[in-house]
Amino acid sequence: MSGNFSRFLILVLSIAVFGAGAVRADTVELKEGHPDRYVVVKGDTLWDISARFLKSPWHWPRIWKINQQIANPHLIYPGDVIVLTYGADGQPMLSVQRTEKLAPPTTETLEGAPPTTETMGDGRTVKLSPKVRVESLESAIPTIPPAEIAPYLSKPLVVGKTELDQAGYVTIGLDDRLILGAGSEFYARGINSREEEYKIFRQGDELRDPETGKVLAWEAVDLGDARLLEPGDPAKLVIIAARQEIQPRDRLLVSPKQEALPYYAPRPPKTKVRGWILAAENAVAEIGPNVVVALSVGRKDGVEDGNVLRIMRHAGKERDPVTRRRYMLPEEESGLLMIFRTFDEVSYALIMSATQPIHINDAVITP
Repeated sequence: MSGNFSRFLILVLSIAVFGAGAVRADTVELKEGHPDRYVVVKGDTLWDISARFLKSPWHWPRIWKINQQIANPHLIYPGDVIVLTYGADGQPMLSVQRTEKLAPPTTETLEGAPPTTETMGDGRTVKLSPKVRVESLESAIPTIPPAEIAPYLSKPLVVGKTELDQAGYVTIGLDDRLILGAGSEFYARGINSREEEYKIFRQGDELRDPETGKVLAWEAVDLGDARLLEPGDPAKLVIIAARQEIQPRDRLLVSPKQEALPYYAPRPPKTKVRGWILAAENAVAEIGPNVVVALSVGRKDGVEDGNVLRIMRHAGKERDPVTRRRYMLPEEESGLLMIFRTFDEVSYALIMSATQPIHINDAVITP
């Protein structure tokens, strides 16, 4: 996993970043009350540390000063001290002070040191060569808390019409059972793969564009997991995990391969993007930080994993006290989110910060 951290942070530090709101894109502003030094602790994220120093956390790479005299100068570890200084031009700089240079775990023999002996419990005498244990640094810190998004990386989340039409489906359980649970064996049709592991899902709510009314996708309700026992038509499977009751007509997709948890380089989309928040985790009325939301923009709109978008509060209309006519209030920025999983026409994002409650149908735009 440390290799993923390395690739992630090296990429972050090489990306040209951007500003938001009324601040110019090339302006870096320090946060009021910022510290001059900060000791990194386990559980920190790069986003959180950046937010201690900067008004716009994604400006971190603009002022990061690489110290080539320390091991892994691109990476930040628990125990590192982040120090704020100023250059000759008066611009702020952040750098790391590290008291130890530690290598990957290994055991090396000390050259020239005399051997020693040790008597074992069975009376044998064993000759020992002096060795030094070199400990490794702890894993570098991630951008955002991995646990917040991990559950959303291993299931379908949404399906399009093509995926629904091509997905296999449950027909009947053994002994003609209609309600299936963990351990139940069942038959299914439309299984055209010999893969062993499958996700069982049910078509959920439509995700519609609030402006055009177009159905962008359907949410996929995660019902459980199944393992293929016998291929064919029908195929025979067994349910190895059930999160809800499983019934005939429920659908099956091949389970995604288990891979190392990805880490993201925060950056703006390459093109101007405007979309909407379509749904939120647990369908909450008011949304805040660390909540996962579905958006009406996807790969077809040019968005990618790691893109940061501004959230714009939809204030609606008010009545003019003089003319008595209703007029539209302007949108106001209410937070930031980072996209972590994209599909063709929708994507999923984690809300990173919020200055006021966020709601379904609030807009999201390129910073």
